[in-house]
Amino acid sequence: MKIHIGRMLYDRAYLNPGREAFVGAGYRFDFSQVNDRANRFSAFLKKCRLGSGDRIAALCKNNEHATTAMFGAAKVGLITVMLNWRLQAPELIYILKDSTALLVLYDSEFASVIEQIRQQIPAKLFLRVGGSGPDTEFEASLADQPASEPDYAGGGEDPAVLIYTSGTTGKPKGVMLTHENLFWASIGLIHTVDWSHRYRFLSVAPLFHIGGLAPIFGNVHAGCATVYMPNFDPVKIWDMMVAEKINFMMTVPAMLQFMLMAPDIHLKDLSTIKHIVCGGSAVSQNLIIAYDKMGIKIDQVYGITEYSGAVSFWTADMGMDKSHSMGKSVYHGHVKILRPETGEELPVGEVGEICCFGPQIFKGYWNNPEATHAAIGKGYYRSGDMGKLDAGGYVYVVDRLKDMIISGSENIYPAELEQVIMTHPGVADVAVVGKPDPKWGEIPVAFIVAKPGLEIKPEEIIALCRKNLAGYKCVKEVRYVDIIPRNAVNKVLKTELRAKFI
Repeated sequence: MKIHIGRMLYDRAYLNPGREAFVGAGYRFDFSQVNDRANRFSAFLKKCRLGSGDRIAALCKNNEHATTAMFGAAKVGLITVMLNWRLQAPELIYILKDSTALLVLYDSEFASVIEQIRQQIPAKLFLRVGGSGPDTEFEASLADQPASEPDYAGGGEDPAVLIYTSGTTGKPKGVMLTHENLFWASIGLIHTVDWSHRYRFLSVAPLFHIGGLAPIFGNVHAGCATVYMPNFDPVKIWDMMVAEKINFMMTVPAMLQFMLMAPDIHLKDLSTIKHIVCGGSAVSQNLIIAYDKMGIKIDQVYGITEYSGAVSFWTADMGMDKSHSMGKSVYHGHVKILRPETGEELPVGEVGEICCFGPQIFKGYWNNPEATHAAIGKGYYRSGDMGKLDAGGYVYVVDRLKDMIISGSENIYPAELEQVIMTHPGVADVAVVGKPDPKWGEIPVAFIVAKPGLEIKPEEIIALCRKNLAGYKCVKEVRYVDIIPRNAVNKVLKTELRAKFI
């Protein structure tokens, strides 16, 4: 029997029909109700003559309708495109044209965006969630549809979800995640970190990120309740965790920092919080210690969309001395460090490209065989991240391969410099890129955003680097900018910074 994520939902509803599954503002659905709603959406799609292999798109914040629609679509073989609602209209048009999605489900707050793009995309069917307008409301699409289990289509190696990469160096690519990918990714989650049966998970990391979406499958697999929070609020989130007796959630470091600024945290009953998973970038040891003092453990995750989510985890029981690593690869996952030019496996401690193995490797990029072959043509996934393994098998991420600076035949990793420069008390943000140089080939240049009212001399930054890094690694120039350019998922657009040298 093929692995099928629709079947995964059905099996949980069969085992625990009355257990709370999806919770949000104004609703509490148990697993039986969620499965029935997914089945009704399946029936609606079939009524609209949408079938196996067709695409639908969701322009939705974190709420049950987005994931209910995804499961319902998967049951009858459709693929759901999770749209980044932070994108501008032209970016959404590109993705919807590229994926040829035939139906768009959208939150009413994005109605104006839909009006901008409606005539420029292939979709002719639109479902609105909340508000008012000309399109059918999502709840109305479920009304009068049968709740019986549909005849399943797809499964196994067929795509179930499309997530478009951020596109820091060009147009975004659609990452095809199959039923098997999502199944094995959920196994990796629930058997690597504390993801216990009956836990309650706060869904606040956006669903268009794999870090926000993958936990949904883990929760169904483990029988956990998902409590949806559409908008991150660093103050209200504490009250939500207390009210809903939240056990764990997924975050990024900036969220953890903002949450620490909330007033009167010490007065709240945080006894139900077991741990918080954090990823997207390295989590500082200071942040880990700050939460540990409140009795909350931080788990650090290294995740990749093309690997269906988590690649590795560092957990508190691995020891603080390993907190600057990304921990160990997930259950049923495997990481090797290979020389980028030859594919040769490198020894312990030597920096090379992080390559991922296992059933979590994505199927390929949508309509992009060339990029697919470059990424997985050798049977493993080339992450483009540079890193190393230590003798204990711990993964260390050094930098992006494409961001590496080669100066006088020496490899320089900007992330290493950025980490040092961020320790300067006057630095609010920094990005280091390579500048062409006739003598050295490239030299590292730091673009710095100073904190308001503070002046930082270039000599201070250069001296800080010299104190903490080998001489060849140190930045040779410092430039000041008002803002570091970033894309919709907060990744630095280093191509824009490099363009300043041309």
